[in-house]
Amino acid sequence: MTVFAASIFDATVVFEGNELFKGQGAARGWADKVAAEIGSPVSVEKVGTGWVLCGNVDGVSCRWGILGQRLKRLD
Repeated sequence: MTVFAASIFDATVVFEGNELFKGQGAARGWADKVAAEIGSPVSVEKVGTGWVLCGNVDGVSCRWGILGQRLKRLD
């Protein structure tokens, strides 16, 4: 199963209409899972009151938040 289909039950916050990870630790845990799946480094970044995942897929910079308990690409 892909990590992008897994349910995210971690606490979230909404900032500027985007649902983000509430804690850095939860975001870091998911960043590690995404990095393993896409085969490239994924970091976490503070955005407003929450945290997003940041990485590159096929040379394109991506940021991920949450939508409906699933990872969602924000860009």
